[in-house]
Amino acid sequence: MLLRFRVSNVRSLRDEQELSFLVPPGEDTSAARSVKLSDGSVVEVYPLVGIFGANASGKSNVLAALTQMRNAVLNSYAQWTSYKGIPREEFALDAASASESSFYEVDFVDDDGVRWTYGFELGAQRVEAEWLHSYPRGRRQEWLDRDASREQEYVFPGSRIQDRARLARTTRPNALFLSRAATDNHPQLSAIYQWFNDNLWLINPEDDRAAREGFTAEQLQGPRKQRIEELLSVADLGITGAHVERRPDGTHEVALLHTGESGAVTALAWSQESFGTRSWFALLGPVLLALDTGAVLLVDEFDGGLHPRFAAEVVRIFHDPQVNPRGAQLAFTSHDPSVLSTPSGGRLLDAGQVWLTEKDARGATELYPLTAAEPGQEEDLTKSYLAGAFGAVPGVVEGQIGRRLLAVRDTDTDTDTEAERS
Repeated sequence: MLLRFRVSNVRSLRDEQELSFLVPPGEDTSAARSVKLSDGSVVEVYPLVGIFGANASGKSNVLAALTQMRNAVLNSYAQWTSYKGIPREEFALDAASASESSFYEVDFVDDDGVRWTYGFELGAQRVEAEWLHSYPRGRRQEWLDRDASREQEYVFPGSRIQDRARLARTTRPNALFLSRAATDNHPQLSAIYQWFNDNLWLINPEDDRAAREGFTAEQLQGPRKQRIEELLSVADLGITGAHVERRPDGTHEVALLHTGESGAVTALAWSQESFGTRSWFALLGPVLLALDTGAVLLVDEFDGGLHPRFAAEVVRIFHDPQVNPRGAQLAFTSHDPSVLSTPSGGRLLDAGQVWLTEKDARGATELYPLTAAEPGQEEDLTKSYLAGAFGAVPGVVEGQIGRRLLAVRDTDTDTDTEAERS
């Protein structure tokens, strides 16, 4: 399970920011999972966190940074050979940022209960630093300490990593040591690499929709068929089943089955389905895969194309330990605060699960937990958020946009009149 993610100098995340799934001390919650560590201790972890904020406040950049870290681990050794330096997206609104490194670090628990911390710093031309720590007995064990500014770049405290000298010698300056080790199926480090491979999948409503629709369609021909059809039907879309045919090129043709009042079943062409139906369908395959494998899923613009009640049901799925027995996790961004509360006024998310983004005067994103605003126990989070009590809302007052349009229109009219006179 993912415990924490820290990042700096990536896109709008100029200064170090942290996203945490750990339950804050003293927080009374029923949503958390008790995760037993290898040393016998227990940590309380949320299965889900949501990031809220105004447009262009940097919500998506938090998930993008997680994905960039994953891509660096998976691809730096095999695919960065064609780059003169390192592909990265440092903070663009400050000239000094280009000469500073980009920082990434995750804290997670592997399937065997061992907690790990892995991170690195990327410069423009090389990996500036890389480190790996484990906590098998509650105390930190240093496995890797890489620092490109030292005469001896690699230090392996405790000499725990096998074949370390050869791996260090054959790791390019612009590649991660972990990526290099995984290409040899390293007996100790491949499990860490595999964690990144099996987690941090990003779903974006604008990208790869066709691929996600195709993946869900493929699942309809396998063991997840019944669950997908059930989720389609309970969504109250009038859908009672699905028909899938594989085309010669390997893609799938999907027709959802709709039952009318007379009981007649009609198969509608995919192009006739609504955007909301297609959004829900494209989400089902990845969600079920995450639930079945206990993976960390990232969903950008969670409310994009989905009715708030559908979004609320996905939240409940991840919260329910019977539906989510393997401890899958979800991190999402959203503009819609209605997912914070139930229709009856209760809380769908604990305050500790809510993270907010705002930009400062430099254009840099600040990521902070809602608990920092100390909301009251009975406070309606949706109403308070919309009222601006927690920040992270657009700085627009009622009628402001209309007044600005009128002012610009009047200016344009005056300009046109002067032009006609001349």
